[in-house]
Amino acid sequence: MIKNLTGEYETVEYDTKKYAMLYDNIQTEAYPVHWHDAVEIIMPIKGEYSVNVAGIDYRLLENDIIIIPPGELHSMPAIAGRRLIFQCDNKILSNVTVLEPVTRVMNVPIVIDNSYNKDLHALAKKTMLDILSLYDSKSELSDVKIYLKIIELFMALSEFQLERQKTVMDCDDEKLGEYNEKFGTVLKYIDSNYMYDITLEQLADVAGYSKYHFSRIFKQYNSMSYLQYINARRTKAAETLLLDPDMPITEVAMRSGFKSLTTFNRIFKEIKHCTPTDFKKLYSTTH
Repeated sequence: MIKNLTGEYETVEYDTKKYAMLYDNIQTEAYPVHWHDAVEIIMPIKGEYSVNVAGIDYRLLENDIIIIPPGELHSMPAIAGRRLIFQCDNKILSNVTVLEPVTRVMNVPIVIDNSYNKDLHALAKKTMLDILSLYDSKSELSDVKIYLKIIELFMALSEFQLERQKTVMDCDDEKLGEYNEKFGTVLKYIDSNYMYDITLEQLADVAGYSKYHFSRIFKQYNSMSYLQYINARRTKAAETLLLDPDMPITEVAMRSGFKSLTTFNRIFKEIKHCTPTDFKKLYSTTH
């Protein structure tokens, strides 16, 4: 099923005039550790399936769904059965600013089963089956309809996570609205200033909270600390800069906001599961 694998990097080749790929997979074949830029969604139709993402094993029963974010190392052992494996171009989703609140669901792997939420599980299953029906359509609108299905699923996931967030943070709609506004401003501030030093005091001031309150609420709101978020944003910037074959790794680190090459290497590997040098080599080889 993997057509083009260089090292651990898979080049996803979409069919002509298509921006999505669907495999109706019945091969009893192991797929080695690899990663790619595409969003990947897998649903077993007949028999169970197993997927390892970033060293964690996920066991899927029939009709369970896993969403694998772009850039995550993952592998699948040889298991008999049938499963749908869907891939779509992340750039189409991530480059649309208005979709940013929705595409946040791709930050970590998500398994959608009955224990996660029955309504979401039913919607995710229907989404995959609808994509199966649409994929072989000759209509020039089939890809548009497929992306609309994916966005609808991600919207439902986002709404579910917001409701769960209210429970975790023990707040009502009005208070959550306040957090959305304030932390939306904070995230935009980080997005514009990640290349510079950003202190806790600066971020707390942007939000209008005390340092202690900001640090605690930010972690509840984003499921990560403000430092983890800043490092993730810097790593995302570094990925883009690493595509330039003429830019040295040290310059990439400095322009991304990392103050030392050692810190850059450590954090990049923690997040991307490969070194910046390996990442650069994979891209230079495949492109």
